[in-house]
Amino acid sequence: MIKRLIPVLIAVVLAGVTLTGCGTVKTAAEKEQKALRLKEKVESSHFTFVAQSVNPMSFRTIQLTSYYDLKITKDTIRVYLPYFGRAYTAPMDPTQGGFNFMSTDFDYKMVNGKKPGNWQVTIKTHDPLHSITFYLDIWDSGMATLTINDPDRQTISFNGAIKEE
Repeated sequence: MIKRLIPVLIAVVLAGVTLTGCGTVKTAAEKEQKALRLKEKVESSHFTFVAQSVNPMSFRTIQLTSYYDLKITKDTIRVYLPYFGRAYTAPMDPTQGGFNFMSTDFDYKMVNGKKPGNWQVTIKTHDPLHSITFYLDIWDSGMATLTINDPDRQTISFNGAIKEE
């Protein structure tokens, strides 16, 4: 009985190894295609950063359980992100504690990072109420870090990913 099972087990193991090997080649090609699509999005300034965790200056990392994002298009930036930290100027409306606004007056600058497959994006808004600078460090895997410098608050950063659309 055992002698009959050995060839079957060998065939199953070989089939598994063969399928795994083919999957790796396909995955590498898929990763390359994903990186190219992502680079096109970043260069055309049309993508969405989805925050997964936040790193306030005065606190520990906080995992986000709700949907927060930064959506960038050629002519508009929409920000919907929480804020944890020290504010130097309190908002008049207590419900406006986070970053929740839209702007059409901003500068967008993208440069290649220090390593291949890395892009650095700087967005500076010029609105009177929201003169904020956003720094995005994006990797070809889709992972990204967003750092926000607001003159009225402590710097805050977010870890997340670029949404695949």
